[in-house]
Amino acid sequence: MRVALTIDTEQRSRPAAADNALRQLDVLLGEGVRVTSFVQGRWAGANPEIARRIAADGHLVGNHSYHHAPLSLMTDEGIRHTVTRAEEVIVSRTGVAAAQPWFRCPYGDGEHDARVLAVLAELGYRNVEWDVDPFDWRPDRTASEVVAAVVAGCRERDVARVLLHSWPDVTVSALPRLIADLRAEGAEFVTIDEL
Repeated sequence: MRVALTIDTEQRSRPAAADNALRQLDVLLGEGVRVTSFVQGRWAGANPEIARRIAADGHLVGNHSYHHAPLSLMTDEGIRHTVTRAEEVIVSRTGVAAAQPWFRCPYGDGEHDARVLAVLAELGYRNVEWDVDPFDWRPDRTASEVVAAVVAGCRERDVARVLLHSWPDVTVSALPRLIADLRAEGAEFVTIDEL
């Protein structure tokens, strides 16, 4: 099975959020696993060193909008603004040439909306959905639950796009075991552009 771990790297008001992003990067580096990081522009602006490290560590960088607001509620011009503003900040903070064509709609909102997808396409982006969601953002989730949900979801398919987030404590705790258990299942870790 081929598994693309995707991490929505976004602003959260929890004090450990930036530390957790760094701890995840340390785990990934130690395990030799590259992921696709969908970076929110506002987060990149607030955390330029971490944003730069994401790219420097070889992870694929995608765009996750500037403010992490539902795109289906925005006008076409509003969508253009949040996407292009995020692109400017992500590029300036990470040093990547562009985050195109990879985009993830905040909350998954708009991923089936023809108008939203048309504006994204006009800007040179393709929305990337997910197949496996362990709900790592829920405050009651345990590391064991996250690992079990990811492994079970990946077993069901030859190719899996896993949704994770950069800020939850539980995701950092789950990541080493999640990688080990998927490797034991024969998983090959890839980035979205390799699928």
